[in-house]
Amino acid sequence: MRNTYFPTTSMTSTSSADVNNNQSETNIIVSELSDEAKLKMEVIESLLEAGDRTTYTQKLKEAAEKLGKSVRTVRRLVDKWEQEGLAGLAQNQRMDKGKHRVDENWQEFILNTYKEGNKGSKRMTRQQVFIKAKARSDELGVKPLSHMTVYRILQPLIDKIEQAKSIRSPGWRGSRLSVKTRDGKDLQIEHSNQVWQCDHTLVDVLLVDQHGKILSRPWLTTVIDSYSRCIMGINLGYDAPSSQVVALALRHAILPKHYGSEYGLNEEWGTSGLPQHFYTDGGKDFRSNHLQQIGVQLGFVCHLRDRPSEGGSVERPFKTLNTELFSTLQGYTGSNVQERPEEAEKEACLTLRQLEQMLVRYIVDNYNQRLDARMGDQTRFQRWESGLIAAPDLLSERDLDICLMKQTRRQIQRGGYLQFENLMYRGELLAGYAGESVVLRYDPRDITTILVYRIEGDKEVFIARAYAQDLETEELSLDEAKASSRKVREAGKAVSNRSILAEVRERETFQTQKKTKKERQKVEQAEVKKSKQLIPVEPESSVEAVSIDSEPEPEMPEVFDYEQMREDYGF
Repeated sequence: MRNTYFPTTSMTSTSSADVNNNQSETNIIVSELSDEAKLKMEVIESLLEAGDRTTYTQKLKEAAEKLGKSVRTVRRLVDKWEQEGLAGLAQNQRMDKGKHRVDENWQEFILNTYKEGNKGSKRMTRQQVFIKAKARSDELGVKPLSHMTVYRILQPLIDKIEQAKSIRSPGWRGSRLSVKTRDGKDLQIEHSNQVWQCDHTLVDVLLVDQHGKILSRPWLTTVIDSYSRCIMGINLGYDAPSSQVVALALRHAILPKHYGSEYGLNEEWGTSGLPQHFYTDGGKDFRSNHLQQIGVQLGFVCHLRDRPSEGGSVERPFKTLNTELFSTLQGYTGSNVQERPEEAEKEACLTLRQLEQMLVRYIVDNYNQRLDARMGDQTRFQRWESGLIAAPDLLSERDLDICLMKQTRRQIQRGGYLQFENLMYRGELLAGYAGESVVLRYDPRDITTILVYRIEGDKEVFIARAYAQDLETEELSLDEAKASSRKVREAGKAVSNRSILAEVRERETFQTQKKTKKERQKVEQAEVKKSKQLIPVEPESSVEAVSIDSEPEPEMPEVFDYEQMREDYGF
């Protein structure tokens, strides 16, 4: 290789002797470059080709990605090259580089501690290893190692483990994420709303119905933006995973989200738009024709994961939600049914609607507002917002009707009336279609409004909205409607819109008074304790004051059995 000569200082009127004397200090001859130095040189050459500031900034980011360094580090590298030439790139290495000047016994202790702490399902961090090493130092009465020394000893082992993981899944490379599809494609994720992922989990919280009767654990479906890891949308309900449940979660993710004051939000759930790719596991719900049809109509491509390990981005939030939210709620069961706490059923008191409100608030005010671990200086929502290459597509609810569940046909009655789930609906434009069979679509979270479609050939054509009579100002889910109908029938009354409305309002009153069994017992015990206290009596003028100690005990107040009252009177 030809020698390359780079003077690093300018010389004007200097004698040849001075030049010779200072040659070794002012001039460096680099005869050979390492692979790392060659890569740095290629990067610097690409930066030199930039003709303007914008291009230079872009190439600077690309250089940082290529070298696996920060932009700031690349700038320092360029400065060093300008001052020292190739010598700045071909740095002299220490003879003991890669070796730790720490006793081998300590190295063995640190490495073994980390390995043992990460066996099976156990997870130990570098910080926890440092704490154990410090405790060991205290036992031996020696000076403890610094946390940086412990980290340096562990780093080669951690890199080796990460490298093994990357063979199974391309994963993050610097600031980029790559995911592999089942048909062999690599999706390079470079901006927000490019690749969305979706998955389901069974929430570890027992819920009750509107009357306090235990139901079951609900299913949660989430849609995650792969670039920012923002939660884009959810669906919470009792229906098991299906293409219809996925479609409802997608619809929620795509539309702008607005919530009332009952949610108590401090921030806005500002995410919306359409993905370019929809990336999921190979479950039956994700392989359905229904989901493929939605993708074709809305303009995104459905992909299946190459391997289960590709789903970390969408599965990790479930663990966070379980640890930080669900485990703090009454009725929490834990993930192991055999080890379910005895208190779970006794303390269960949340309805689906109440859990949904808590979940939304946690996502909006907490999860999406947290710093993104990969960036460190942006929250997940900020990363989503800054990662948009264009304003999100704003679709109307009508554009997304294909995401709503399809119901069996109904026949329009005279006057434009329809019956669905024991409720009577009416639409202004439906009177002219009396006698026709139509298709209904609805959002199961609120069925006070349904959408009516007419079949024309192989297409469904939207006709009108139909509203539940006497329930126009209410909000009623499909599950609540079914529960209300059952309650009305059990009371021996005829099911109608008015009877269901009365039940809903009585239940809302009950919700504000509802307590868990443990809370009711505490109230009753407090009443009994209070009744046993002696009450002082004001003495009359003609009678001497009666001693408090001689006062007879008052009669016990009546203690109500709220459980029995609810069964007897239905409130």
